[in-house]
Order: sequence, then C-alpha cells, then structure tokens
Amino acid sequence: MPKQTVTRTAATRATTLILAAVVLWTAPWAGPAAAAEPQGIEQLAPELRDKARQILSIANERQRAAELKNLARSEKRSRPYLHWVYDNDTSAVVRSALLPLLVKQDDPSTRAFVQRVVDKERDPLIVASALATLHELSTLDTARRLEQRIEQAQKAGDMATVRALAPEQERWLTQRGGTALPGFLRTPPPVFAAGTRVAGSRSIRVLAFGDFGNGSPDQKRAAAAMMKFNQRSRFDIGITMGDNFYSEGLNRPDEPRWKTEWEDLYSPLKIVFYPSLGNHDWNDPDSPAAEILYTQRSKTWRLVSPYYTFTAGQAQFFALDTDAVSVAQLLWLQDELKKSQARWKIVYGHHPIYSYGRHGDTEPLIKKVLPLIENVADIYICGHEHDLQHLRSDGKLQLFISGGGGANIRPVDTGPRTVWAKSAHAFTVLDIDKESLRVRFVDTNLATLHEHTITTRIAAAP
Repeated sequence: MPKQTVTRTAATRATTLILAAVVLWTAPWAGPAAAAEPQGIEQLAPELRDKARQILSIANERQRAAELKNLARSEKRSRPYLHWVYDNDTSAVVRSALLPLLVKQDDPSTRAFVQRVVDKERDPLIVASALATLHELSTLDTARRLEQRIEQAQKAGDMATVRALAPEQERWLTQRGGTALPGFLRTPPPVFAAGTRVAGSRSIRVLAFGDFGNGSPDQKRAAAAMMKFNQRSRFDIGITMGDNFYSEGLNRPDEPRWKTEWEDLYSPLKIVFYPSLGNHDWNDPDSPAAEILYTQRSKTWRLVSPYYTFTAGQAQFFALDTDAVSVAQLLWLQDELKKSQARWKIVYGHHPIYSYGRHGDTEPLIKKVLPLIENVADIYICGHEHDLQHLRSDGKLQLFISGGGGANIRPVDTGPRTVWAKSAHAFTVLDIDKESLRVRFVDTNLATLHEHTITTRIAAAP
C-alpha cells in the first residue's frame, strides 16, 4: 500500500489550469522520436518496458499524457524514463502533465530539474508553473528549518520558544503553495457552541460527508438522499471532511458556484454546517480565504478558520486542517483536548490516518496527530479516499472514512485494521447522546450499509 504524504503542490495547481487551457483540442502526434531507445527504460520492471515504448507511439497527446501518469503511479522506478520523455516530447500537454510527477520534495535532484525547466522550457505557462514550484520548495525548506528549531526547543524544555516560533512556522507552511492567508483568518477562535437549539441537547443527529463539490449528477443524487433522510429523521448540524469544491476550490466568496454547488443542494436541510478544508480547497491560493469569508454571507456555512473547535449536545468537535499540520495546530489541539469536558470528543479533517484506499496511510498524521488523539478522542472521521471505511486504531479511537459525497468513487481494499469497507456514494450519520455515539453509513437509496455504536457507562446516582 503506498504511503501518502500531505502536500499541496503549486505545480499541480498550475498544471491543472494549463491543461484546461491547452487540451481543448487534440494536436497531431508530437511525441519523442520512436526510433530512439528511451533512456531510463532499463530501470523499469521488465513487464513494463514494452508498454513504456508503446506509450511513445500514441498520437493523441492527452491519451499519451494519461498513460504516462498511470505508468508513474504503478512504477516507482519510472522517474529517469519520465525525465527523458519530458526532454524529448514536443507536446506542451504531455510536459504539463509530467512536471508535477517529477517534483519530489525529498529528492535532491528536484530543484535542479525545476530550475532547468525554467531556463529551457519553451512554453511560458509551464515556466510559470515551474517558478511556482521553486517558490514552494523554498518556503517549505524554511518551514522545515523552523520546525527543526522548534524541535530543539522542545527537547530542551523551552516551551516559551516553541510557542513563540510555532506561528511563524505555520505562516511559512501556509505560503508554500502561494496562499497568503493572513494571521487573523488562520487563528482559531475560542471554543464556541454550535447553537442554542443543540447546545444543551441530550441527543443530536449530525450529517457528515466529504469529497463532493463538483456539481456532478452523483453529488446531486447524494444531496437529494440527504434531504430525504432529513425529512424522516431531522439532522441538527452538519460537518464536511473537505474537498468542498473541485478542482481548485473557489477563489471568491461571491463565486456563482456557491449557489449551484452549495446553497441549492444543502441549504434546504436548514442546518448549519461546520466544514473542514481538503487539498483541493487549498489548490487555488485564494480559496481558503474565500471559503472562510463566505461564512459572513451564508446561513448554512460556518468555517471560522482552517482549524477550530465547537460543542454540540454531549460532544465537542475538533476540525483539523490536515493539508499542512503545523506545530501551532498541534499545540492548539493538545491544549483544547485537555480542556474539554465533553462526554464525546470527535476529531475530523480531510486526510485519513490509516487507509486501504488509493492513497494509503498518511504518515505525518500517524506521527504527529494520532499520538494526541488515539486514547483521548472517540472517533476520527475524514475523507480524501473516495470510498467508505471503518478502521481500528491501537487505542480506543475508531477511524471512519466518509469520502462518498459526490466525487467519483474508487476501489477500496481491506487490511489488518479494517472493520468494514465499501466503494459507494453515501453519507454518514452520527447519533449522539449521553449513553452512546452511533455511526452509520447511508447510501443514496437510504440503505444503512454499516453501523457501529460506542457506549459509555454512566455512574448511578447516589
């Protein structure tokens, strides 16, 4: 199972825009010379070498780019071959697709490659994408250096220095993709109550889903199913697990898609949603700020900062920004969990901790977030994988992936931590009272696919 690293790549964002502009037509074949033996092909698995040669003969440049991307996903040793293709393929569409595949933050050759793209590339839009990548690499390096300095202070017990430097590290992490999210928008407010109707309730019902905002028929069918369920069993509040809008987020709070892909579909539920951000919401540098500021325009959307906490009924919810887990966010989470007096603690964000989907485990979350919540919180619910999963941790924490909100679904595997898994469009229902926390996956036909209940003993009155 491949291990996932959390990253928002400026090259990926810019490349998507390039492809949108360039691939409106299919150009004549402009691949590398078929007679030349591609360099690096000998490093591929033997069964893939003929395929790698055949890809170069594909006349349709979009299809050629797609096959190269599939090869890159299936073969870790493909980089030398892909470098050769980049240098020899005359199609800007193919080179645009290859650029993000050849950018690896932990590879020392990456910076030299991107600098060479800036110096030698013929297409000015790809040059702009490469420049954005150089910016990202530089700011990420600064953030990492700050993190190392913070770790030194932690080991020395100098928490004053840790807390003083943590906001600076978060600022650099925020800027690495070109985003300029001001401090007042990324600072979480104090814990707040979700609303008077549910604040002191003995029981509440919560709607949860992720990976949805693309305007597709599948998103609309899922939203319609939520409405039918709500008519039978009313929801009190909602939460989202990110990728609220594909593929670049929304870069203005007055973007027309707010109406067609949010308000028209979810406002009829007449509940307030408390969203989290996904990697696609970070792809446009202005999208995080736009999604936060839209809170002032909507009665149903309340995103107050990239990470925050609130109470509802017997539970306290902790929304995380898992796209870039800063030291400041980790300190905040640790502090807020310690202060919480809620019977149930529910943590949610976009990326999975463990997963048997296409992306696999998220190592930064395993290393940094899991130790803080594994024996403190009751459930962690997320998206990113376009599937449904229920997994076990090594502690009391139960893990749920709810990525069937409307984007294309993907196959899902099982593993040692699997309790249940399925690939389907669906949403999640949380029923919470003093005695129990029930989690249900419900599909677009309103069938319950899987449910799990956590119970707690309440001491008898003297």
